[in-house]
Amino acid sequence: MSCKGKDSSCVRDVIKEIIKAQDEVAGLMDNGCCDVSCERSIRDLLSPAAETPRNTTVPFILYCKDCKPFIGSGVIRKQLGMSDNTFLDCLNSPIFRAKKFTNDGKCVKLELLIPVTMGGSQPGPSGGGKQVCDYFPGSSIRNLRATGVCITVDLDCFCSITCLEPTTPLMATRQEMDDAMSQFED
Repeated sequence: MSCKGKDSSCVRDVIKEIIKAQDEVAGLMDNGCCDVSCERSIRDLLSPAAETPRNTTVPFILYCKDCKPFIGSGVIRKQLGMSDNTFLDCLNSPIFRAKKFTNDGKCVKLELLIPVTMGGSQPGPSGGGKQVCDYFPGSSIRNLRATGVCITVDLDCFCSITCLEPTTPLMATRQEMDDAMSQFED
């Protein structure tokens, strides 16, 4: 599908459905043709036959109009061991969780999700980090981790979206969440 010169809202429409489905699942949990596709991921997230506990997120990858994957970036402050010393760490990821729409639905706030290995480590990108698969070394990735790092993007900048299977991301550490919130407040 070509986006150049076209008024296309297909990515925006899919993300609206993802947010709607995630909000519905979150409300339930809080009392309040293709094997991998966005439609299937949304359907699986909302399925009453879903495993318990239910998944809460449809992670996805966005592609720019030049057909290259969008790699989101953010900076988070981390504490060095048990000391009071902190340092800044750069996060890059092509995988996102939609949080909410802003700017009358033209933009969306996305949380960066990072892959986690079977051993619990968070590998950095290999091969230069320009392709999605650079973030998935070998077959050791078991889940995604929420980072608490959010970016706001204009959806008119993207031409396509690929959804991953629904999941419940591992939570960022409390320190990561606190640091991210203090640095990226709108």
